[in-house]
Parts: sequence; structure tokens; C-alpha cells
Amino acid sequence: MTLSETTESTTAGTVLAGLEELRTDLHGLYRHLHAHPELSMQEHETARLIESHLEELHIPTFRCGATGVVGVLENGPGPVVAFRADTDALPIVEQTGLDYASTATGVLPDGTETPVMHGCGHDTHTASLLISATLLERSRHAWTGTIVLIFQPGEETATGARAMVDDGLWDRAPHPEVILGQHVGPGPAGAVQYRHGTAASMADSWQVTMFGRGAHGSQPHLSIDPIVQVACTITRIQTVAAREVDPMDSAVVTIGRIAGGMKENIIPDSAMFTLNVRTFDERVRRRVLDSLQRIITAEATASGAPEPLVTELSRFPRLVNDETTTVRTMAALGEFWGSDSISEGQLLMGSEDFGLLAEAIDVPYCFWFIGGTEPELHAKAEAEAEAEAEAEGTISTTVAGNHSPFFAPEPEPTLSRMVEAAVVGMLTFLQN
Repeated sequence: MTLSETTESTTAGTVLAGLEELRTDLHGLYRHLHAHPELSMQEHETARLIESHLEELHIPTFRCGATGVVGVLENGPGPVVAFRADTDALPIVEQTGLDYASTATGVLPDGTETPVMHGCGHDTHTASLLISATLLERSRHAWTGTIVLIFQPGEETATGARAMVDDGLWDRAPHPEVILGQHVGPGPAGAVQYRHGTAASMADSWQVTMFGRGAHGSQPHLSIDPIVQVACTITRIQTVAAREVDPMDSAVVTIGRIAGGMKENIIPDSAMFTLNVRTFDERVRRRVLDSLQRIITAEATASGAPEPLVTELSRFPRLVNDETTTVRTMAALGEFWGSDSISEGQLLMGSEDFGLLAEAIDVPYCFWFIGGTEPELHAKAEAEAEAEAEAEGTISTTVAGNHSPFFAPEPEPTLSRMVEAAVVGMLTFLQN
């Protein structure tokens, strides 16, 4: 069922009747946010934009977790529902060619200047929740209860949800009966995928610094070469998932960055790399992390080098959707759009800190994924992948996914569907 086919006799239909009028605003917000991305926990201008929008709606707001913003839309007695949108961007050079492509730069925690891009679609999340809030505020006559609008910073670094909780989010905002959220991805535009139970993996990221003794490149015998240590360590690390994890379990270990030295004829006194681990099971996670620590230490010992420094960069919890909440939410979306727009997806090795917001107060949650790729392009890519599994034109190379410099959700129907999904989801739990 499309919005135009939805009768205004339904609560959702009544609230969403104003979406057509606000579509220009929706696209304007999205384009502005896309062109002005900010790195994790540095979302200062984004936070000010959110505050300004909510204040124009006379929705009280407060800052939480430094650059997080919370709006509380109270509308008489009734249930309390929370909805979360994340606001941060990534250190990526945008290559989409859009006329509103980002040229912004930012500074990473280590002081490195970097281009910044909304390469994970958080701009769509923020824009759609702001317009959802506008529609709900304008349609107070159609519903009762309280909505907690959570605009969360720092999702990409797994710091934002924790920062908001630690900063007293649930001491200052009403406790919801359920928390909802959504994420755009490379699926067919507007199509929703969900999972009962575990939906996304745990993730652990480390920075590993290996030490040695510097020397001239012509005198390697006077050195302890940290570059060689790092190279050997990375090679051995690849055996952890392949040889130490039961094939019936899942684990991914990725090396994302290597740095060491300044000149080709100088052996440096240290080198570093970063790694990322994805697992679904706590037992497997512990086995993998212990194995990594063992290998890192052993390679340093084998080189006669000092103990390496292992620094945790981030830790994401497992995302586990509540069964009852998910069934109820997806049933409502299926009734609104038609069941062919909703399907159960596969487990994701991607990660989210969304669940921390709910787990902090022990309330159920549901998090779903909504496609942002032009349907014909997505169908063509799937057909190519099926016909030539080993050819270059597979789904992974034809359609840009999250964190790609080419990731650019199709604005419509993606943005409108995200507004509809947010409104329908919230109203599902606001109606007694």
C-alpha cells in the first residue's frame, strides 16, 4: 500500500497526510546534512541544526553526550516511545559526483586531517526523523502519549550511545516502553529487512603498536625492525579465523590500517596497525581476542622486542531485536505498505551501538534496515551476480554499500519511506 492509497481514517494516514507538503523540506535537510558531515563526537553544527528545527516546533530539547540532542514531544497521557537516529559521518573522500557532495574536512583523534563523508547514510536517518517529528507535532489531535527523539552522536566509534547513557539520558528523559531505530543500506529503495533476535554482530577494534630499535637501512643488524614484526604479525593473524575458530561458528578479522616509518632508508623504532574483529558469540569473541593477544606478544618476543602496546579503539555489543516488538512493528509496516515490502534478512556482520540505549534501562527494542538503491539497478546487479558468480560485475562491486566513497542512497522513495516507517513504528506503540 502506498501513502496515496492509505485512508486518512488510520492514525498513520492522518499523520502522514502532510508528508507531500514537507517533501521539499525533507530533501533540503538531507542535502544540507550530506554536504556538511562531521566526524564522530564532533557533530557540533549538526546538533545545532537539530536543536533549531525542534525548537521551531516548540519541542523541548536538551544536550546529552556532548553532541547528542534529545527532544521530548509530550502529548497528553499514554505510552512513551523512543526513536533513535545517529548523526555522525566517516573519514572518507566522497566520490559520488553528486551536486551536493561533501567537500568537508575534519580532524581525527590523532590530529590527522581527513576528508569527511556521510558514507553510511546517517544523514538520511537524521533528516527523516526531523520530518517525522514535524508531522507528529502538527498532528497532535491524532495521537496521545510521549515521544523521545534521540539524535545520537558517535555511532561509528561505538562511543555515542554510551556517552548519552553516562551523561544521564534516562535521568532526564521519560523512560520509554520500547525503543525503535532504522538504518539505510544498499537494498532496493524503500524495502525493509528485519531480523528476529540477533541482527548484527559484536565488534572489537584495537590499535597495536609494536616497538623496536631504529637504525640506518644499510645497517639492519643494529636494529630491531618493527616493520617486520608488524608484517609477520598480520600474516599470522590471518590464521585465527581460518584455524582457531570452529567452521560452524563465524568470525572475521580485518586489518584496516598500517603505519610505520618516514623514509625508505630508515628503520623506525615503532610501527602500528589497527584490527577489527566481528563475532556473534561471546565464547568465540573471547577465543579470537585471546588468540590475537597471544600472537601479537609472541611475535614481539620472537624479535627480541619490547612488549607491544594494545589499545582498545571501540567495542560494539551484539544487536538483539526483541521478538514481540519486532513482530508487532513489522506487522504494522506490512499492513501500511503491503507485506511484499517487508522481508526477513540475513545476519549482518555489521555492528551497532543502538542496543545500549535500551539495555541501560532494560526495555525492548526493534531495529530494521531500509534499502536505498534504485530498484532496477539493484535487480540488475543481483541478476549479474547470479549469472556470473565469478565475474567482476557482482552485487558487491556494482552496487555501492555503506562505507563506500560511492555510497549515495536514492533520495526517493528512500527518504519518504524512512519517514513513513518511523511514524508508523512509533504510532504502533502509542495506540493502546
